[in-house]
Amino acid sequence: MLVVDGSRITVHITVQPVTAPCFPTFILSVLSVFSVAHDFFMTDSDLKHQRGAAKMARIPIKIAPTVTPPRKPAWIRARSPAHPEVQRLKQILRDNRLHTVCEEASCPNIGECFAHGTATFMIMGDICTRRCPFCDVAHGRPDPLDTEEPQNLARIIAAMGLKYVVVTSVDRDDLRDGGAQHFVDCILAIRELNPSTRIEVLVPDFRGRMDRALEIFRAAPPDVFNHNLETVPRLYTKARPGSDYAWSLELLKRFKAEHPDVPTKSGLMLGLGEELNEVEQVMRDLRAHDVNMLTLGQYLQPSLNHLPLDRFVTPEEFAQLGKVGDGLGFDHVASGPMVRSSYHADQQAAGVI
Repeated sequence: MLVVDGSRITVHITVQPVTAPCFPTFILSVLSVFSVAHDFFMTDSDLKHQRGAAKMARIPIKIAPTVTPPRKPAWIRARSPAHPEVQRLKQILRDNRLHTVCEEASCPNIGECFAHGTATFMIMGDICTRRCPFCDVAHGRPDPLDTEEPQNLARIIAAMGLKYVVVTSVDRDDLRDGGAQHFVDCILAIRELNPSTRIEVLVPDFRGRMDRALEIFRAAPPDVFNHNLETVPRLYTKARPGSDYAWSLELLKRFKAEHPDVPTKSGLMLGLGEELNEVEQVMRDLRAHDVNMLTLGQYLQPSLNHLPLDRFVTPEEFAQLGKVGDGLGFDHVASGPMVRSSYHADQQAAGVI
């Protein structure tokens, strides 16, 4: 029994003789009591901005922390983020209350991209309403939307002289439109100050809000519409709790049907336990839903508390999957260990838009 008196919690546990089969249930009950006590003492800040172990604590599939991470093979190498340009861009972003997925998701390519003056902007804050165990973005209660963010974003893009930008977001299941209007507001603001800049959006799945989101995007469709499937359908319960494979495919297909001249794009992480034939089937599903562009990259565990890595996929396997994608008719396939959805996105889109 749990008794709360002011700031004090008293736990009364009555232990009765139990048979062996009941003992696990007894242990789980005790752990449940202490979980409630843990939440009682968490501050508003703890509940609002959860990362690592705190974020993983309540997902449907429990994850045991990795004890010894596997050694990275020679082909997993990224540029150090210590470059002076990296620090300069970070300061510009902070001064303008902007976020990048490069930072929040701990992308291994941040050093290379920031050093070249490119970034994938993450709008609607840095707190996600979902708890995907592969992702390093914080979970919690998001702040209200920043109404000045579209204009701030447009000014930064103009100051940086960017000709191609990727705009993504956290999931905002707390918003009636899933954040679709804020995406469109950003697109309009960017185009007003940067009429020659191409815009790729990497959107969430707008769960339960697809009709509304697609209606809103009619006002200002992007130059590339990207939504990642992330993994094969067999692994969705483990890797994408709260998401639906068929729903994501339908979002891509319906956007394409409304905007046939706008390329659609999707991406997968490999190394979560999928089989290569499952990856090939996802590629066929994407083509059947009229998706033009594909990215395939290696999953890298953000921390020991995140979804464990199953294996490192070899460069040869990535090359073979790239050939399969070309054969299926994708306009562009980027397949390699260090490929990410928005990594060299301008080069990926060259010749497609």
